[in-house]
Amino acid sequence: MQAFLIATGLVALAEIGDKTQLLAFMLAARFKRPGPIVLGIFVATVFNHAAAGALGSWLTGFIGPVALRWILGLSFLAMAGWMLIPDKLDDDDAPKPGHGVFMTTVIAFFLAEMGDKTQIATVALAARFPADFVGVVAGTTAGMMLANVPAVLIGGKLAQKLPVKLVHTVAAVIFAVLGVLTLAGAGESLGF
Repeated sequence: MQAFLIATGLVALAEIGDKTQLLAFMLAARFKRPGPIVLGIFVATVFNHAAAGALGSWLTGFIGPVALRWILGLSFLAMAGWMLIPDKLDDDDAPKPGHGVFMTTVIAFFLAEMGDKTQIATVALAARFPADFVGVVAGTTAGMMLANVPAVLIGGKLAQKLPVKLVHTVAAVIFAVLGVLTLAGAGESLGF
């Protein structure tokens, strides 16, 4: 349950203002069909984060605990810094015509999530909690949905009211604390 809760919270915060959330806004504005868009985001996220989680779990079998602690700690600190860099939607991430709303969303969202902060966070969280792969993937997926469903349903009105910089700063602090606790080994008693 701990892996699920940490993954949900971190990814929900990390997703605010992220390029995939911007994509969700754009898809909602373009298609005005929230049902297939939300379902497409869910399907793309499950597949993307399951693959990322599998990679993170697989890495723990090849990397010793001391090296893994350093890699994870430094990764969490790098994520903290990355959280402070504003995202923008690349032209390559824009949905391409020719598919239905659902498939356009699945393809565009899956591709936009490749190498994204939340995908990298999923790899790191799965490596940190290798015994709870399902909890990590379910948590990161829930976090994505918590951030993106309102983006689809409420659209641009929500984006203008969120203090994105503050949310990113809070997420950066959480990632930094996880990184420091992991590097210090102090987080072991807390499950980090």
